[in-house]
Amino acid sequence: MSSPEIAETYVVRGIRAEEWPAVKALRLLALQDPVAHLAFLETYDEALAKPDSFWQERAAGAAEGASGVHQIVAQGPDGEWVGTVTVLLEEAGTKDWAGFPVDRRQGHVVGVYVRPEHRGCGLTEVLFDEALEWAWSRGVERVRLIVHEDNGRAQAFYRKAGFTPTGVTVPVSAVGGEEQELEMAIERP
Repeated sequence: MSSPEIAETYVVRGIRAEEWPAVKALRLLALQDPVAHLAFLETYDEALAKPDSFWQERAAGAAEGASGVHQIVAQGPDGEWVGTVTVLLEEAGTKDWAGFPVDRRQGHVVGVYVRPEHRGCGLTEVLFDEALEWAWSRGVERVRLIVHEDNGRAQAFYRKAGFTPTGVTVPVSAVGGEEQELEMAIERP
């Protein structure tokens, strides 16, 4: 499927705060994916146990117009949410989610998910284009992401999207595991 066909088939846009039930539903679906244990730092049961107020705050904080986080969603022809990506802004002089210092203003891509039946058509590329465009428009110097060392499918996609390994590793033990997460980044064009 080419980009014009994707644009005709899917609507890719920022979420709205009142769409928190759809945010929750898509996240729960993502956490049931066979590679969720490699892609996400929470389990389905942990997410399911969170109260609606958590999902309301999460959606409001990442909705269109939010300043530090932007969640993008792809809707299929029937309006169903079929994919998502979120970008966090990280400021120089702060610490990231794992407690490591942030040395420059950057975007951090998280929460990447596309339903299996919509993979391979170019939709993930469109989601990433939107995510990068949002990050660049906020003046970041680079955009990074963290990917599990055993998640080869994701690593291959990220390389195709222009991300390269930085050599930085994050032990998953920072969040309760023993494996490594690899940082990949793309510099501002």
